[in-house]
Amino acid sequence: MSNDASQPSVVAVAFSGGRDSTALLHATACAACEHPGALVLALHVHHGLSMQADAWLAHAEQVCSDWARRGLPVRLVSQRVQVDLSKGASVEAQARRTRYQALADMAREAGASMVLLAHHRRDQAETFLLQALRGAGLNGLAAMPPELAREGVRWVRPWLAHPREAIEAYVAHHGLSWVDDDSNTHTRFARNRLRLDVWPALLAAFPQAEASLAASARRLQDVLPGAESWRDELVASLSVPGSNDGVERASAHLNAAQWAELSGALRREALRHWYRMLAGQSLAATWVERLAHEVPGLVFQQKSLQWPEIGLGLYRGELVFLGLTKDAGGARSQPMPGAVSLNIDAPGLYPLAPWPGHLRVSPVFSGGVHLAALKGAQARPRAGGEQFQAGPGRPARALKKQYQALGVPQWCRGGPLIWSGAELLFVPGLGVDARCVAPEGEPQWGLEWVPAPC
Repeated sequence: MSNDASQPSVVAVAFSGGRDSTALLHATACAACEHPGALVLALHVHHGLSMQADAWLAHAEQVCSDWARRGLPVRLVSQRVQVDLSKGASVEAQARRTRYQALADMAREAGASMVLLAHHRRDQAETFLLQALRGAGLNGLAAMPPELAREGVRWVRPWLAHPREAIEAYVAHHGLSWVDDDSNTHTRFARNRLRLDVWPALLAAFPQAEASLAASARRLQDVLPGAESWRDELVASLSVPGSNDGVERASAHLNAAQWAELSGALRREALRHWYRMLAGQSLAATWVERLAHEVPGLVFQQKSLQWPEIGLGLYRGELVFLGLTKDAGGARSQPMPGAVSLNIDAPGLYPLAPWPGHLRVSPVFSGGVHLAALKGAQARPRAGGEQFQAGPGRPARALKKQYQALGVPQWCRGGPLIWSGAELLFVPGLGVDARCVAPEGEPQWGLEWVPAPC
C-alpha cells in the first residue's frame, strides 16, 4: 500500500490459516494501519476435502476476530466449495482450480481488485523443478509470475523472492499461531514427494539449489513477453477467416497447408500457442507431436478428419477449432428423435432438445419463409434422400452434394432439419430452401441454427 490514490483501499489476502498466509495477512494488516480507511480481507476457501476443514475455518475466524479487536483492519470472508473429482484431473489440480475461482469470486464481490498470495522462493523453486520433471516448455518453466491479471483480479505474490526462513522468523517474532495441513505429509501428491523425499538431499548436495532454481524461473519470465509477441505474430500469419462452423473468431481457422510447410519446431510451437489461445488450456504434448507429424500428410492427400477428444478438425486444408466437448472422450453428436414439433409464433431463440443448440427466428425483408409455414413445423434428423435447392432456377440436389459445394465441414452437418409437412424449409449450414422462400417484401422470418457453446 502507498499514498498513491491509484492503490486500492481494499486488499485481499488468500488466507488458508497456514504459516505462510498467516504471516502475509498479518504483515498486510499491519501495513494497512498506516493508511486510514484501508481494509484487508482474509479470503478463506473451505474445500471440505479434509476432516480438519471445519477446524481450519474456525481458526481463521478466531484469528481475524482477535486481530480486529487489537485494531488491525482485517475482516474474514469465507466460501464453502465442492471440488469436482469426476473430471479425471488430479485432486491437486481440481482443488487449485476451484480455490482460485472461489478467491476471485469473493474478491470481486467484496470490491477488492487485488489478491495477495503467500508463495515464497522455496515454492517457486519447487514449481520450476516439478514443471521440468513433467517436461514443461517455456511457460511452465517460468513457474509462478510475481503478478498476473486474470478474471478482473490482480494476483500478486509479494514474497516470491524471499526465502521460507524469513517467513518462519517473522511468525516466531510476532508469536503468530497457524494450522498445519495434514495432507502435506501425504506422499501421493507430487509436490509433497519432492518436498519430503527429494528436497533435503538436493539441498545437501547443492545448498544454493533454491536460489538458483528460482533465479532460472525469473530469467525465463523475462523472456516470456517477447516470446508471446513472437507466437502471436506466428499464429496471426497462419490464421484464416472462419466459415460455416459457428465459431465467430477468425483465428479459429488455421491454414494447415501453410502450417505444414514450417519446420517441425515451428509447427509444434504454433500449434501449442494457437490451441491455448482458443481452448484456454494447453494441448497435451502427445497430441502436439501426433498432429505435427500426421496433419502434413493428410493435407497433402487432401483428406478431412476430426479429433473430438481435443475439439479439432481438418477440412479443406484448414485446421479448425471446434470447441471442447463436455465429455472430452465422447462424440459431439447424440442419437436424435424421429421428430420434434415446433410451436413458433414469434421471433426469438427456440431450444430444440436434444439437439445442442437453438433455432433463431427473426423478421427479415427477404430470404425468409412465410409465417404460416412455421405453424406446425417439425425438427427432424437427417434420414437420407433429402433434396435441397440452393437458389431459384437451380436444381435440387442431395444434401451431401450441397454441403460439399459450399464447403460445410462434416461436424457442422448434425443440426436439425426444419420441415413443414413434406416440404424441407431449412437446413443448418445451407439456409432456407429456395422453393420455400417468401416473395421479397412480404412478411417473413429468417431462420438460423445456433449451436450450443461447448
